[in-house]
Amino acid sequence: MSEAGTTEGTAHGTAESGAKAWTAREAESATRRWIGEIERVVHGKPEVVRRAVVCLLARGHLLIEDVPGVGKTTLAQALARTLDAEFRRIQFTSDLLPGDLTGLSIPESGTQGAPTRFRFQPGPLFANLVLADEVNRASPRTQSALLEAMAERTVSVDGVSHPLPEPFFVVATQNPLEHHGTHPLPESQLDRFLMRLSIGYPSREHEARVLAEDPGLHALPRLERVIDLEAIVGLQQAALAVKVEESLLAYLIDLVEATRLHEGLALGASTRGALALRRAAQAHALIDGRDYCIPEDLRELAVDVLAHRVAVHARGGLRPDAEEARWIVSEIVDRVAIPL
Repeated sequence: MSEAGTTEGTAHGTAESGAKAWTAREAESATRRWIGEIERVVHGKPEVVRRAVVCLLARGHLLIEDVPGVGKTTLAQALARTLDAEFRRIQFTSDLLPGDLTGLSIPESGTQGAPTRFRFQPGPLFANLVLADEVNRASPRTQSALLEAMAERTVSVDGVSHPLPEPFFVVATQNPLEHHGTHPLPESQLDRFLMRLSIGYPSREHEARVLAEDPGLHALPRLERVIDLEAIVGLQQAALAVKVEESLLAYLIDLVEATRLHEGLALGASTRGALALRRAAQAHALIDGRDYCIPEDLRELAVDVLAHRVAVHARGGLRPDAEEARWIVSEIVDRVAIPL
């Protein structure tokens, strides 16, 4: 069977059940090809691309926080173009309403005297991959609608719940430096993102390549769809089946407890954060061609998975200092003993 296959989904791009059972070696081969295709556009950032794929295979959601112009939207578009799935881009603005995301109940004309009937018109959240561009520009009410979709994989309109397609993956972007007209994401919503990543500026060599090739203009439209919905669902199931030994679970608990006891943190990682790190480590192992986790799977991902779930101590309250939080979590990873 091919690495990607070509199966037809149900309504709204939902993969059919009975997905192929993937071996670790097959998963490594398929994801290596997928990552390589994305890197035709996203130059010099292999770890960022790899973590984005890990996030999707772990059934999480991704927040990319960085300055404008470093490739946040390009990465999301490359993921979408290489994945044979339904993609929607939503530009978040201050006047965006919850119904603009979830959809609306539309009255239908009927016979005179008959009760009014309503038809649900799905919104742009009904896609497999959703790019929420500049998510912190939306109002808290609209952010809450996105939060339900991310957490429950359903949306509620007029008291009726509507399931979202599977797989469902949100890539949100935001600019950390601009504050005018923005609404910072609350801790409860940050906690729904499996990872928060920063792309960063490219090296001189890779920036020269970008200037010469302009991949966003030329290479992006020519990216191949190398993996489909059924394959993604199968890979997600294979990631969940990756073994995590009891000693590694104890090590994971040690890491999480260390965030709760650290003198520089007012708020440590939650149990949801521990679950997120476990799922991310399983997906990371699968991409490496293993059906079991090792300590390095946890160590390599701990900062990206846990740092946005903690709060730094400050005189008079909490201080949302992302860089200091990452430094503290990194220090904890270096300090906590690795199981033998």
